[in-house]
Amino acid sequence: MNKKVVKRIVIGVGMYAVFAIAVITLYPDTPQNMDWEDRQEYNKIQISKLELGVQKKQILELLGSPDITEAKRDDSKELQVMFYRTHHRKADGITTEDECTALLFENNVLIAWGDSAYQSFVDG
Repeated sequence: MNKKVVKRIVIGVGMYAVFAIAVITLYPDTPQNMDWEDRQEYNKIQISKLELGVQKKQILELLGSPDITEAKRDDSKELQVMFYRTHHRKADGITTEDECTALLFENNVLIAWGDSAYQSFVDG
């Protein structure tokens, strides 16, 4: 093979590698930038790692904006439930509560998640 061709191939591969590394490091993959299937899987994985007592601000930084949210004030406490999509049920273009995992916050602190979290919010 001609030395010019080899040189051009090496330069092309090198430029591609620099471009790929730049995109990976300078353009982080956040929940807002993911398609719904990737975000759903990301939510499921991150929620499985949660611990009680985490601040709402930390959850918003980790998972982004919730798909659905409800809030109420009950006596001296503020309750908020945030729903994050974690499992697909129906291909209708609408995210519903039954496709989400609920995260319950009391005074901006995570106190429960899962099916019982929303029930606690309703009863609470």
